[in-house]
Amino acid sequence: MSMVIAASLFFAGCSPKDADIQSAIQAKEAAGITVAVTKGEVTLTGEVVDDAAKVKAEEIAKAEKGAKSVVNNLTVKPADMPVVIAEDPILTKNVADATKDFPTVKADVKDGVVTLTGEINKASLITLMQHLSALKPKKIDNKLTVK
Repeated sequence: MSMVIAASLFFAGCSPKDADIQSAIQAKEAAGITVAVTKGEVTLTGEVVDDAAKVKAEEIAKAEKGAKSVVNNLTVKPADMPVVIAEDPILTKNVADATKDFPTVKADVKDGVVTLTGEINKASLITLMQHLSALKPKKIDNKLTVK
């Protein structure tokens, strides 16, 4: 009986410690990936560039001696959407529509930039700026006098 206990302690002592498993995996993983190990269960967290990187990170963790299972909580970064700037003829028409309710405001459009001049009250300025921003100009040059 004592031989069985001694043998189990020997084999338990030979298995890698969680900290050692964690260090080994972390050294092999890409930047931005966090590795946590509890009782041989590896948990991956962080953000990767694509699904292939997510799969590769999991394979690296599974291949490490002492890793019993892997929980892959990695997320894939969303693709950057290109900035869309409205063309001047369309922008000019839409800016005219957006400013028609503000008779003291004059708006000019050139190269995607909307230049505002005239007067406006503070409450109306917020509404106007929201409407103009939704039209996707390159820039809004606000030279309005707020009263």
